[in-house]
Amino acid sequence: MKSDNSTSGPVERLVDRVKAGRGGAMTDEVGVITGDLTVATTLQPDGRAAVAVQYTDADEWYTLTGSPTPLPHPDGLRQVHDTVLDAIKAGGGAEVPT
Repeated sequence: MKSDNSTSGPVERLVDRVKAGRGGAMTDEVGVITGDLTVATTLQPDGRAAVAVQYTDADEWYTLTGSPTPLPHPDGLRQVHDTVLDAIKAGGGAEVPT
């Protein structure tokens, strides 16, 4: 499974850093987290996208509320990932958009 944003071969995991907007991102485990975050969107075997967030450079990963989510189309992992990044940048207790 890929763990980067390279363009060779099928992408199964996308990882990017983002600064959360005011109100941060809502997680299932600890509620809202804020500040500099790392977001990982991973294609699951059932075809859905799992979204996890962490404080950048921390060890713990948290489930972004609303994850996992269906892909909008079979090649839609990038679309889900980019939509999640935009939502977190906007803040307001961002969840996986539906």
